Amino acid sequence: MEERVQKILSQWGIASRRQAEKMILAGQVRLNGTVVHLGQKANPEIDLIEINGKPIKLHNRPQFIYLLLNKPAEVVSTCRDSRNRLTILDLLPKTLSRGQGIHPVGRLDAESTGALLLTNDGALTFHLTHPRHHVPKTYRVWVQGHPPESVLQRWREGVNLSGKKTLPAQVRVLKHRDRETLLEVVLTEGRNRQIRRVAELLGYPVIHLHRTAIGPIQLQPLSEPELPSGHYRYLKDFEIRFLHNRVHLHQ
Repeated sequence: MEERVQKILSQWGIASRRQAEKMILAGQVRLNGTVVHLGQKANPEIDLIEINGKPIKLHNRPQFIYLLLNKPAEVVSTCRDSRNRLTILDLLPKTLSRGQGIHPVGRLDAESTGALLLTNDGALTFHLTHPRHHVPKTYRVWVQGHPPESVLQRWREGVNLSGKKTLPAQVRVLKHRDRETLLEVVLTEGRNRQIRRVAELLGYPVIHLHRTAIGPIQLQPLSEPELPSGHYRYLKDFEIRFLHNRVHLHQ
C-alpha cells in the first residue's frame, strides 16, 4: 500500500513526521535511486527507500518504545545539537539511543526540568504535538514575589501572547518562602516558553520550572518514589493506552 514517504518514516520509527519532512527537504531520502520530494508516495514492500545511502527494510523495523524521562537542567530536548550541548539521547544507553529512532515528544527548554516523553512511534508524536490535541501538562513553578489572587485569575482566564490569547489554565498556590511562591500550573497547550512568558508579563518571573506530569503519566506515581533526575522508565500499558486513545490511534 502506498503512503507518503514522510508518513512511512514516522510509522517505522525512523523519525518524527516533522523530522522526516526536514530530511526529505534536505535531500537525505531517496526512492528507487531518486531524491524524494515532499508528499511523494511509496510502497515500502516493493520500493527501495534509502536514507543517506542506507536502505530501510521491512525486517529492520524496530518495535515501538515509549519512555518517560526526568530531564535535568541544561540538557536540550533534541536528538542532536549544533553547539555540542548534552541532549536527551545522551542520557539513554546506546541500545536505545542508536538505531531505534527514539525522539522527544515536544520539548522542555534547556533550563527547565521534568517529565518528557520519548518514543520511536512517529505517528503518535505527530498527533500528540498537533495543536488540536490538548493533553494536560502539570508544572511546579517557583516565581519571584507573591502574586495576588487577582493576578492568578488573569493567568487562569488567559493572557495575550504575541497577539493571541492563551487557553484557560489551572493555577494554584502550593506554598510561599521568603520572596518566592511555588505554583502548580496545568496547561492544555504548549506554546514556546509559555509559562515563562506569561509569568514575566504578569510581573512575577519564573525562578525554576519543573514538569511533573503529562496527563496521568507522572514522575511520581502514587506510593512510588519520584523518577530521579536524568533517569528514564518505560511507560506502563495504561499510560500508552491513554496516549493512543487521546489522539484516536489504536495499537
